[in-house]
Amino acid sequence: MEELTYTAPCLLGLEGLVANGLRFMGAEEVTAQNGRVLFKGDYNILARANICSRYSERILILLSEFDAYSFEDLFQNVKNIPWENFLSKTDAFPVKGRALSSKLASVPSCQKIIKKAIVERLKEKYMLPWFEETGAVHQVQFLILKDRVSIMLDTSGAGLHKRGYRANSNDAPIKETLAASMVDLSKVRPNHCVIDPMCGSGTILIEAALKALNIAPGLYRSFSAEKWSQIPKNVWTEEKEKAKSLINPDCDFKAIGYDIDEVSLNIAKENAQKAHVADRITFEKRDISGFVKQTERGTVITNPPYGERMLDVKQAEEIYKTMGERFTPQKGWSYTIISPDDDFERCFGSKAQKRRKLYNGMLKCQVYMYFGK
Repeated sequence: MEELTYTAPCLLGLEGLVANGLRFMGAEEVTAQNGRVLFKGDYNILARANICSRYSERILILLSEFDAYSFEDLFQNVKNIPWENFLSKTDAFPVKGRALSSKLASVPSCQKIIKKAIVERLKEKYMLPWFEETGAVHQVQFLILKDRVSIMLDTSGAGLHKRGYRANSNDAPIKETLAASMVDLSKVRPNHCVIDPMCGSGTILIEAALKALNIAPGLYRSFSAEKWSQIPKNVWTEEKEKAKSLINPDCDFKAIGYDIDEVSLNIAKENAQKAHVADRITFEKRDISGFVKQTERGTVITNPPYGERMLDVKQAEEIYKTMGERFTPQKGWSYTIISPDDDFERCFGSKAQKRRKLYNGMLKCQVYMYFGK
């Protein structure tokens, strides 16, 4: 088949990590843009990116991009897309999307125009008066930004942050893709000991274990494009078998999680079991004030509660102060902490040696990194 163009939307600040991951997978013409990464490849790359991407939110086929200043512009450009290459006579093709800073501001109207254009195209190609849409779902997505339209097909279904292991979580879980990025920034390796002293439902530790053991994050879930008749079934079988063959079960990785909430710890244990990494992680009920170094080396990665999330600001800053007292500089130890609080370093008691701006949803955060002497 000829190469397709894909787009991988991601949290702001993760574009570089997404792009590097896609290049490593063998994707071609990888280009990072704000909030997304464009790349090219065949159906194997489509499946591989879904199964293996740790930081992308989903994988979309980018069908067309064009300028539209009227509904007629939108209709004609959408109709010109060769939908018959992607949709059979029975496939479902719901439409959803967003319009920002554009003349075509009504999302419901844009949905109707795009749907009508697709139907008219397929009527001509299949010589049918109507379409039952009882087959596999091909979610059509559109983005209209400053009159520039992107028309896409979603191949993932549920967002890629939904690995399949976190059916349960505590009140304010960190998104899996953001947790994975913190693991990457902390340079977690197969021989590391990772500690999260406020582990909640265990997401950071599970993502660290998946990375260290080289377990593809999407290996144990399904994707909407697996049901598409346009993609040979053996593509998905090949890519999942390839991902399984790359798992490194012989590494020395281990992780330790602490939390003061018994319910969260039980949830974390269940999630680790579902992620197939329970044998690598131990959990213990302990307050941050009781944090002690139990190993010669350690990589601490944590997402402490803060004002916007769980505690009031004063309580959060008290936790930061306690962390600064317990997370002492020592050779072989590093600390990675995410927070939206501009006063974090003051409360912690020292300046970070490295910082990285990331977004937790719409909340702007900083990842503060401290390294041993």
